[in-house]
Amino acid sequence: MSEKKDIYEKAKEEMRLSERILAELPGFRGYKEKEIRRESDKLIRNRLYQRLTEARKDLKEVFQKLSDSRLHEVLTDMDRFIMRFDRISEKINHASYGYAGFFNVVKVDEEKLDKMIEFDNGLMDDVDKIVEETTVFKKEVMKQNFEKVRGHIQNLSDFLEELEETFDGREEVILGVK
Repeated sequence: MSEKKDIYEKAKEEMRLSERILAELPGFRGYKEKEIRRESDKLIRNRLYQRLTEARKDLKEVFQKLSDSRLHEVLTDMDRFIMRFDRISEKINHASYGYAGFFNVVKVDEEKLDKMIEFDNGLMDDVDKIVEETTVFKKEVMKQNFEKVRGHIQNLSDFLEELEETFDGREEVILGVK
């Protein structure tokens, strides 16, 4: 929560003078506040995506090492995992910014945007677990320690499933349904 507020407050502080003047105009203030919230959320999701992209690079190196070591029995599982990993990473990267259409029944106000920021910020713990497990997995494989390969793939799959299940509840949380 404090990181969310830090990003949001930092964005507000970095507004140019002309933006600050316009932000004092009635009507424009609410619009600008929403935009800052959306941009703050995008920064959080960009960070999540960046961390997942770094982990993906490590996973590709692990895949290459397993392939070079002719461990064909795990390559199919690893390939499926990487494809699923890519799909979920892109889902996070291209998630909604919190806009509602003009004629939508449910409007997205500041409180809902704050929930969106808080929710996306909370995903960092799930992403950190994936990154940490990927790092351990890569270290073991690079040392040619292949005994726990299936265990690492299963752990990563479990962590990825947890991330996806949590992320899939995003819209409900933001709209206040859940």
